[in-house]
Amino acid sequence: MFRSKRSGLVRRLWRSRVIPDRDGGDGSRGEAAPRGDPMAERRGARLRNPAGAPESDGRTVTCCLFSEREPGGPQPPPAAAAAPSGPDGAADGGSPERRGREARARLLLLEQELKAVTYSLLKRLKERSLDSLLEAVESRGGMPGGCVLVARTEVRLGGLAAPPHLLLGKLFRWPDLQHPAELKPLCECQSFGVADGPTVCCNPYHFSRLCGPESPPPPYSRLSPNDEQKPLDLSDSTLSYTETEATNSPNVTPGDFSDASTSPDAVKRSHWCNVAYWEHRTRVGRLYTVYEQSVSIFYDLPQGNGFCLGQLNLDNRSETVRRTRSKIGYGILLSKEPDGVWAYNRSEHPIFVNSPTLDIPNCRTLIVRKVMPGYSIKVFDYEKSCLLQHTADLDYADGPYDPNSVRISFAKGWGPCYSRQFITSCPCWLEILLSNNR
Repeated sequence: MFRSKRSGLVRRLWRSRVIPDRDGGDGSRGEAAPRGDPMAERRGARLRNPAGAPESDGRTVTCCLFSEREPGGPQPPPAAAAAPSGPDGAADGGSPERRGREARARLLLLEQELKAVTYSLLKRLKERSLDSLLEAVESRGGMPGGCVLVARTEVRLGGLAAPPHLLLGKLFRWPDLQHPAELKPLCECQSFGVADGPTVCCNPYHFSRLCGPESPPPPYSRLSPNDEQKPLDLSDSTLSYTETEATNSPNVTPGDFSDASTSPDAVKRSHWCNVAYWEHRTRVGRLYTVYEQSVSIFYDLPQGNGFCLGQLNLDNRSETVRRTRSKIGYGILLSKEPDGVWAYNRSEHPIFVNSPTLDIPNCRTLIVRKVMPGYSIKVFDYEKSCLLQHTADLDYADGPYDPNSVRISFAKGWGPCYSRQFITSCPCWLEILLSNNR
């Protein structure tokens, strides 16, 4: 009975693998089914992808640091690679039907090898670990589960060696993943900060994929006299702001947010950031103070706590705002780490990020980064910020400049490359106000 259940878990995991959809091209998920109907979500996910919508369609996403990497992976065997010669001695590969049969045979062999290697790895896990892994995969990270630790022993596939977390990352999330250096453990994972330990977590939803700058970055002028470019004042003196506030709604109570700032222990600790949520030029709700190392900011999350944007009510929302709010989904994970502040996109749609430390040094342009689902980016670098502080008074005295502010827009970008020129034109966005306390 024990073996039967374990075997069933392994089979369910194999059936939940990602199969790249070559009809896509932007690396994004398809349109999600309505959140209120789990079965509709499952059916919709199966239509898009047998394993649920992946973070990548098997093609390289432009924001990846490794977009120029040559595709790796197993090569066809020499016998299959040798093409037969035609009547004139040229290697024409035979008829289209024959080439098709040979290609299908190669794919079948690779699929069988992948299945054997995957089963061999998964059967090394205990039943509890298999349960945790299956929960993470089937919920697509909504319930990330615990760490799934295995020995850091490389597995071989197609003649190439790969660590276990790379194999399962390719299998369940990113089919185009090539190298473990592309992966970053989340701060709550036991593999975080441990480069060469004897074990490694192979839960694919305990990792994000590193994201780098787009090229070329879109320009953004700081010197326009337009009022929409002026910094939005969120100082304590403006907490009685004239913008519409939804905090007093009867449907919102402090306990619903699991706000760490309300706990007795939180008062003893210093916060490292405040988060403000905006819809266009209207701030909705109060500042959310963050004391813990990481915080989830989401619209709808099956498991976890943090800043729930879905419970912030506002009268007379536009249809554009409603549609964008529905795309926030699992939202982002914001974490303070030794080298800076990181944002991990857990949603099914891109997010767009700007901060002073993402700008090009000595350049009067503001750069907006596009971060695809499943990717993470360092949105704020403390060391770089210290250098920028020394030059802020000289270089930016004639324009708006906030050295400790990060802005993140959900689903909609802004700047000259988009119809929205300014962040205040985006339907749903965040202002991350970093504290000077590190």
